[in-house]
Amino acid sequence: MSRPVVDLSFPCRWQAEILPARPAILPARRFVYPRQAEEVERGALEVLIRASPASSKEHGAEHFPGAQPFLATCALGFRDPAAPTGIWSAPNPEEICAVSGGYAYLINTRAPEQFTMLPYRPVLEVLPVIAERLLLFVGHRTILAWGAAGQAWESGKLSDEGVTITGIEAGILRGTGWEMQTDRESAFAVNLQNGRRIPTIPG
Repeated sequence: MSRPVVDLSFPCRWQAEILPARPAILPARRFVYPRQAEEVERGALEVLIRASPASSKEHGAEHFPGAQPFLATCALGFRDPAAPTGIWSAPNPEEICAVSGGYAYLINTRAPEQFTMLPYRPVLEVLPVIAERLLLFVGHRTILAWGAAGQAWESGKLSDEGVTITGIEAGILRGTGWEMQTDRESAFAVNLQNGRRIPTIPG
């Protein structure tokens, strides 16, 4: 499994700590994601999260003594180093994105029973795009964008196996994907406002 990432590119109203192992003494509040997973603790990402009081400053710079922490146990996807693990702040400052071996969970820190597990198995890259207020999740064939209100869009197929992001500029995401028919990499461009593909001039 890859080394855990901590990315707080977006302002957040929570504090979180990735624990090296499941604590011997569990906090009173603990949640398992997804709920139906069996033996979820084996290799799971364990994160201790504390939501800030409404009056606290953003970005988690202060301790939140008035908030009761909860333990988030996030089932492991893959042990492959290519599958990311870590925590990211999200466009909604109340949400935390936890990724465990490529399995991605968006958790409401004020109501931890409310969460979304993304459909990608696995997510291969997590990319914050601050200007567009989007958290991008790159899969083998498509990209999913998460905004302040939830899923903003999902692209059409960009590759038959493997998506490489080469740059973002002026609201346009550019990358390459492998085409099975031609057995070569092909460039693509995506409008970050709606996820639609933009025609590119072949190089």
